[in-house]
Amino acid sequence: MVMGTASTMAAMAEVLGLALPGNAAIPGPDSRRLALAEMSGRRAVEMAIARGPKPSEILTAAAFDNAIRADMALGGSTNAIVHLVALAGRAGVPLPLRRFDELSRSTPLLANVRPSGKYLMEDFYYAGGVPAVLREMLPMLHAETLTVTGQTLGENVAEAPCHDNRRHPGRSRCRCSRRAGRSSSPATLCPGGAVLKQSAASPHLMIHRGRAVVFEDHRDLERRIDDPSLPIDENSVLVLKQAGPKGGPGMPEWGAAPVPARLLRAGVKDMVRISDARMSGTSYGTVVLHVTPESAVGGPLALVQNGDEIELHVPERRLTLRVADEEIARRRAAWTPRPDGVTSGYLRMFLDHVLQADEGVDFDFLRGRRPVTDEETAHGSRLA
Repeated sequence: MVMGTASTMAAMAEVLGLALPGNAAIPGPDSRRLALAEMSGRRAVEMAIARGPKPSEILTAAAFDNAIRADMALGGSTNAIVHLVALAGRAGVPLPLRRFDELSRSTPLLANVRPSGKYLMEDFYYAGGVPAVLREMLPMLHAETLTVTGQTLGENVAEAPCHDNRRHPGRSRCRCSRRAGRSSSPATLCPGGAVLKQSAASPHLMIHRGRAVVFEDHRDLERRIDDPSLPIDENSVLVLKQAGPKGGPGMPEWGAAPVPARLLRAGVKDMVRISDARMSGTSYGTVVLHVTPESAVGGPLALVQNGDEIELHVPERRLTLRVADEEIARRRAAWTPRPDGVTSGYLRMFLDHVLQADEGVDFDFLRGRRPVTDEETAHGSRLA
């Protein structure tokens, strides 16, 4: 009922052109969901008979640009970034994190939907849903992109009605992929990029400097976060390690770490939190996620220690570890990876081949388009 990951990715499928218009937001109990399912099946058969349009014709760089802008306008889940990057990787379309940042700077937040707004997904559907938002955004979209209807995105939404125009009154950049440091300097905590959902963050923490309180893994966080003796206050920066693709393993939704109970009782509602994890699309707060490279492979996050000064400067896209280069070099020389203890099986394959967050947390051997040939299709041997 909110713009969490499920609703966001349904919207992304619609914007990319892989789903019929109006698909994303129909409430589950609404009979129109069954009607659209039947329409989708009919259209799938028609596409199979006509041999198109094919996914390779739909999943273009322009289509991914449209999806990114729609994600921003909807106040979508941060998880959309890893999913879109992974999908682009399978389609052979380059999609660096900087593209999310570039498009976020000029895309307004339009959907007044929780957790970034006031209303529920059901309200959003009855107001017009994704087609209404896309029609409003057409001047900044690639309207010529092809969709499963056989028409373009622009043609699909040209007459889409909007029944409730109480749009979100918030900040202009709603969902931002924050490359909070694009250089490979040791002082940069995320040389490969990081993500922050601006529509869910606290304005007073967009520029912040504080001392790190470090948790070596999620078990350490669970054990100590509410310890009365923990040296932490509202200005501290909470740092969680070993929560990325390899460290989790699997990059769990641990990024929105809890504010300590005693700070909550004192009225503290938010604080800067940094990790190589993900977070739920329903989460909120000033949370820096997807820090790349992750701590488990020796990224700068692995070198952070209690008391280090960290500076977050969202407007300038900086996330800086304010520690002398000589000290960083000493720590790096002493750092060793944590043994994973895995010798065989699927988990060994996963750890050996999973990519980092900026490449979609996909397997390295699955990237790149692998077309199905006519011979394979005719013999039914590898139909995909």
